[in-house]
Amino acid sequence: MLTGQASLYYRDIGQGSPIIVVHGGPDFDHSYLLPELDHLADSFRLIYYDQRGRGRSAVGVEAENVTIRSEMEDLERLRRQFQLEAFAVLGHSWGGVLAMEYAIRYPDRVSHLILMTTAPASHDDSVLLREHFRRIRPAADVERMQTLSSNDLFKQGDFDVEAGYYWIHFGLTLPQPELLERVVGRLRTHFTKESVLTARAIEHRLYEETWLSAEYDLLPKLRKLRIPTLVIHGDEDFIPIEVAAHIARAVPGARLSVLIGCGHFAYLQQPDQIKEQITATLARVN
Repeated sequence: MLTGQASLYYRDIGQGSPIIVVHGGPDFDHSYLLPELDHLADSFRLIYYDQRGRGRSAVGVEAENVTIRSEMEDLERLRRQFQLEAFAVLGHSWGGVLAMEYAIRYPDRVSHLILMTTAPASHDDSVLLREHFRRIRPAADVERMQTLSSNDLFKQGDFDVEAGYYWIHFGLTLPQPELLERVVGRLRTHFTKESVLTARAIEHRLYEETWLSAEYDLLPKLRKLRIPTLVIHGDEDFIPIEVAAHIARAVPGARLSVLIGCGHFAYLQQPDQIKEQITATLARVN
């Protein structure tokens, strides 16, 4: 699908009520969600896409072409491409930020808002997240990650060195080695070294627009929504539960579901519970 000067890659699977899936990162693509999240396609129509400048949507995109505004435009073009009057939006991790941004801008086009182990909705909560990381991450892991990220090969987008970095980073929330290997192994499936660097630059630009700005705060705007909302969080997520609770309290009628023994990749760790909760939420109407 063409969007501005970029070609947006999408994947359409399943039948039923439409759900547009917004992946995290923000420097990844949707590949890390598969195949486990496809479990939902037994009951729903899932529309995945790679965000502009990432994965298979990277061709011809420069980092300066990507902003929160362009991200919203791309979601709108997806809606029009599939001729959807309204749809459920499911955001994982950073994708939760984009899902909330879209719901705030186009509340009449979002039938349901699903936030799975979502990232913070405000600058203050992003500070809370960073402080939480400092408390829970072992000093040896911090040192190893700093060593890897300062490596010249890492700076050149080397897949193996970067994988070592993310093995430590996500190991904090995904202690099962076989599951951790699955996630890390999928992060750069559709990237080149050059597109990794572009994706990192995009990540920094989006952070500058959001968490790095002291004024950034979606919570007051979320209070105006009248959209059935599910906030799913794992009690072992490396994003503190307070982040999810603040969002759930802000959205009128939102339901906060805390999964026990679950980290940041809930769709991978507890797929049946995820499907059950999303099915129940999509049965709700305003």
